[in-house]
Amino acid sequence: MALIDRCKSLLFVLVLGGVTSGAALAQTIYHRGNDADPETLDPHKTSTVAEANLVRDLYEGLVIHNGQGRVVPGAAESWTVSADGKVYTFKLRASGKWSNGAAVTAKDFVFSFRRIVDPKTGAKYASIIYPIAGAERINTGKAPVETLGVKAVDDRTLEITLENATPYFLELLTHQTPSPVNEASVSALGADFIKAGNLVSNGAYMLKENLPNTLITLVKNPHFHDAANVRIDQVNYIPIKDTAAGVRRFIAGEILSMNDIPADQLKALRTQLGSQVNVAPLLGTYYIAFNTKKPPFDDKRVRTALAMAVDREVLSEEIWAGTLVPAYSFVPPGTANYGNPGAVAWQDQSVIEREETARKLLAEAGFGPSNPLKVELRYNVTDNNKATAVALAGDWKRIGVDTSFISTDAKTHFAFLREKGAYDIARAGWIADYNDPQNFLFLFEGGNGGLNYPSWAHAKYDALMKSAARELNLAARAGILREAETLLLAEAPVAPLLFYTNRILISPKLSGFTPNLRGANATRFMSIRN
Repeated sequence: MALIDRCKSLLFVLVLGGVTSGAALAQTIYHRGNDADPETLDPHKTSTVAEANLVRDLYEGLVIHNGQGRVVPGAAESWTVSADGKVYTFKLRASGKWSNGAAVTAKDFVFSFRRIVDPKTGAKYASIIYPIAGAERINTGKAPVETLGVKAVDDRTLEITLENATPYFLELLTHQTPSPVNEASVSALGADFIKAGNLVSNGAYMLKENLPNTLITLVKNPHFHDAANVRIDQVNYIPIKDTAAGVRRFIAGEILSMNDIPADQLKALRTQLGSQVNVAPLLGTYYIAFNTKKPPFDDKRVRTALAMAVDREVLSEEIWAGTLVPAYSFVPPGTANYGNPGAVAWQDQSVIEREETARKLLAEAGFGPSNPLKVELRYNVTDNNKATAVALAGDWKRIGVDTSFISTDAKTHFAFLREKGAYDIARAGWIADYNDPQNFLFLFEGGNGGLNYPSWAHAKYDALMKSAARELNLAARAGILREAETLLLAEAPVAPLLFYTNRILISPKLSGFTPNLRGANATRFMSIRN
């Protein structure tokens, strides 16, 4: 693969004008393994980590994560915040340009923010900007988009007014959804604006080619304000569905990085590859969701029994080789503005005690040897997910539950969940978009349709989340959110299983790929050694 691409690059130079200089031949190409194929490259409609990786390269929001995962200026060079914490005034870069050479202006951000909350857009993550004044009312069809609290003071000055002071607002803006899109392009081309040859972006890279399930090629954007410091000329995103095959491609030098490692190969790979194997903390939770709209999973006793029966320590050590950590809360430890997370009431019970309680709960719900509970577990295909599903089935078998499986690719799996397809139990995961407990707990608010996979609604939970949103004292707010999490765990619409880590293969040829808590690794901060 690497040799073929080098030959293609050479041919491209020869066809356009011959070999004019050594610099013309020094194209650096990064073959980058990606978790999955994207459903879309429209940032306002994206929702997955695989899409976030691409959006970071194509677009630049007001603020971004640098190579270490810290919030730094992006399209905005600076900002100020009012004394009450409700008004943010951003000064855009004078050098900011779209890939077609046009200036990036405050009006572009006004258009983009309005487009995100417009119900017609169908943005999966519209709620990410609900702290902005009017956003939720607009997104739920109760107000026109023009009432959104985003205003272009002049071409380079953007003013954003919030409903309430939001201590993590800048973190919200690092998410892929608040990226700007080019109004002229969207207006002229409609849904086709994201196609190769059409896409106008403001990030370090431009879209050259999109071959579904095979390859997405991005090339350096010469109009990017920091183009002089972008050292990689082309990045080829390659979806890695089979992690074992991905490892073989990595070892062969066909890809320089990949974001997952088969757990059963971890020890051998550490011996073989040494420091190329990277395991580091990541804010994320691996969980299963129960379809609370479908009997018997509308019964809390059934959900709790299945959650209790899972041996998380075995999952962690034997299935994931210690690369994922047992989870008894939904919010990971170490999350900012929180302190100690909530926990399930049965955390300290032994596995045998939990299994006994689980059988009793199932019996109360009408299930037992003469009427065994039969469940269907859905998951997106990877070696690790398959092994986890088999282990879950084994745990449930011990309490008298029969399990069957349905597996699909990640794109199909998560689209099915968001679109409320009929299922029993589904594997899911959540990687933090911003470092705050609200980013984990908001998923299960009643109005959060697409991301609330269990379709769970609880009036008290929603009230607690709204109360936390109004609370300015961080300690008091943390207490309210902890009460909400405790309620979530007690009602068990989901069962947290494990906390994620970064498990990344990074070639020694690749410099600047720094694993961080946010999992934010834009290509613009990397370089390739000869």
